[in-house]
Amino acid sequence: MPPPLTGPAFGSYRPDEVSWLLKDLSAVGLEADTASRERRIQSGQAHYAESLPIEFQPDDAYQRLFATVLADSASRLATAVGLVTDLVLAERGDDVTLVSLARAGTPVGILMKRWAAHRHGLDLPHYAVSIVRGRGIDEVALAYLAHHHDPARVVFVDGWTGKGAIARELHAAITGLAAAGGPVFDPALAVLADPGSCVSHYGTRDDFLIASACLNSTVSGLVSRTVLNDTHIGPDDFHGAKFYAELAAGDRSNQLLDAVTARFAEVTAAVDAELPALQAADRTPTWAGWTAVEEIRRRYGVSSVNFVKPGVGETTRVLLRRTPDRVLVRDLNNPDHAHIRLLAGQRGVPVEVVPDLAYACVGLIEQVTADAQ
Repeated sequence: MPPPLTGPAFGSYRPDEVSWLLKDLSAVGLEADTASRERRIQSGQAHYAESLPIEFQPDDAYQRLFATVLADSASRLATAVGLVTDLVLAERGDDVTLVSLARAGTPVGILMKRWAAHRHGLDLPHYAVSIVRGRGIDEVALAYLAHHHDPARVVFVDGWTGKGAIARELHAAITGLAAAGGPVFDPALAVLADPGSCVSHYGTRDDFLIASACLNSTVSGLVSRTVLNDTHIGPDDFHGAKFYAELAAGDRSNQLLDAVTARFAEVTAAVDAELPALQAADRTPTWAGWTAVEEIRRRYGVSSVNFVKPGVGETTRVLLRRTPDRVLVRDLNNPDHAHIRLLAGQRGVPVEVVPDLAYACVGLIEQVTADAQ
């Protein structure tokens, strides 16, 4: 099997913090401008994972806002990291292997690994693998994991849930692999924030700002989103990604990790106090977020739930790499989406207040082709 990729040769994270089960496509030109890429995706000519958006480069105002957001939210993030990590360790054991879903899950997996070391003296293995909506999880990466670790001890990690599309994709892929006679992994997903009520292992179900959602590769180890296309990925290859080494001057990846880690000591008592109630709570997924998204889709005449991106993290992604139609917010002055309002203003995207919104905010993608599905 191909060996994992590690920094500094691939990515800006330390080699002991994450092993990327990815193929290095750094030398391949995969980027396309947002408008033409959106047309090809919506018309069915291309899948979103076959190409990459051009990386968003924040201006000084946005960089300052990111620094403020990170400082203001670091303790809340640290608490969520502690809670979800301790919940996983309590229910899955202290010999788990963390497998984050690249790329949004990767900083979360590193923070969970750091918390396990800080609080419990554990050195948990941590990998990053690719999962693609509509295409499933990287089965070559799963074969690698099954060869080197007990599949039953693998815990999949992501940053947050929106409407739950990735949680559903993961469950379908993992259960399908087992049914076909492959290795048996646990399809459960652990996240920092679960506003859509899609998983049972989370730090919070509040729809709050996770600072790693504010940027793209420059807060994710300088690694692109993952790529899956027949031109560059063969049947025995991991899914691919690019390392944007040329963006190192603007890299905030380790700044985010260190800012949150620095708050671990101060939130330890709060995590210990809150964990029993979290363990005792009914954490059964209700998929309330998916129901809310269906209602938004009907209310605004959107042709597909894929054009409705709920939550702070997903709305940010719409503004950074898609063609937005509008942004819906429950409270116009909520500090959790100040960066979203700034981006919307810069791109001329209308922001509409919807007091009964189920999420703090929702991004709607513009339908740019008549036959979009």
